[in-house]
Amino acid sequence: DVGFGKTEVALRAAFATAFDGRQVLVVVPTTLLCRQHFQTFLERFQGYPIHIEQISRLVTAKKAREVKDGLADGSIDIVIGTHALLAKDVKPRNLGLLVIDEEQHFGVAHKERLKRLKGDVHVLTLTATPIPRTLQLALAGIRELSLIATPPVDRLAVRTFILPYDPVIIREAILREKFRGGQTFYVCPRVSDLEHVTAALEELVPEVKVAIAHGRMAARDLEDTMTRFYDGGFDILVATNIIESGLDLPSVNTIFIHRADMFGLAQLYQLRGRVGRSKVRAYAYLTLPPGRVLSAAAEKRLEVMQTLDTLGAGFSLASHDLDIRGAGNLLGGEQSGHIREVGIELYQQMLEEAVAEARGLDDGRKAEDEWSPTIGIGMPV
Repeated sequence: DVGFGKTEVALRAAFATAFDGRQVLVVVPTTLLCRQHFQTFLERFQGYPIHIEQISRLVTAKKAREVKDGLADGSIDIVIGTHALLAKDVKPRNLGLLVIDEEQHFGVAHKERLKRLKGDVHVLTLTATPIPRTLQLALAGIRELSLIATPPVDRLAVRTFILPYDPVIIREAILREKFRGGQTFYVCPRVSDLEHVTAALEELVPEVKVAIAHGRMAARDLEDTMTRFYDGGFDILVATNIIESGLDLPSVNTIFIHRADMFGLAQLYQLRGRVGRSKVRAYAYLTLPPGRVLSAAAEKRLEVMQTLDTLGAGFSLASHDLDIRGAGNLLGGEQSGHIREVGIELYQQMLEEAVAEARGLDDGRKAEDEWSPTIGIGMPV
């Protein structure tokens, strides 16, 4: 689940692989998460003879070229990167482990491209909210599934409030967070909303410092803003859902989600998981436009968010998602959708037989051995 220590599993697996003389690729969906993992890996493996590099748009073209060459000649052990690692010129010499973090952000084509890097590579997929197709793959036995069900010690559940936009509550919550020494996220669904939301916040709470972050910013500006926010230079970060994936800032313990009806279920859950990553009680406010009627799907998503407020609810959320959206196509590209042609039971049965056969588990019985009782009822059919 969010904040339960999936990165720790990846760190240990990467360490074991690197010491076995093989290379590791860690693929992440955003530049911010790439930067964070790079710092974490460097910090943890300090003093060990492991060469770690990163590839993303925060890295210059010259540096990226050097990293790709290092992968090809085997001088680099671990590379953390965004979709840049899917480029055709990334050819690791001796790949042993592929880690896909926040798997729900990658399409089937991306994942298949990663698999083709090398046939006999161990693949470790990390996510708190698996996409329906991935969950189905795990439940059908095509993938092995491990659940981390215990939260870190002293972790408290995030209190969730769903309410119409109310400036008074927003001001109170921001100031309460500031006075207890913390910081706040304010997430908007669109880049175009950021300007007027920031202006409204500066007018509403003039005593706090506000910064903006989104994916269209120049790489250098984005990195500077995030570094200053990490170091406590700003009280509020107004951002798009670029912060959704895996960011770990224990000092941020209040999050506002503007126009919560415009986000998907897994997105809302992941965004809420950005806070409450220390021993402090965290608060999430999902604001809605006052007086607007929500669509049935948006209402259902917010209802699920309200009910799943305990620690470790990510797996039940993914199961809800599987029910709402359907499992998609395990052999094709659709990652959600219901099975129409053969029916779910027959599909599951065919799938189980195929998995058993691939694993060599079927006992060689032919269909002729199976019989069904025939009952004569004396009527022409």
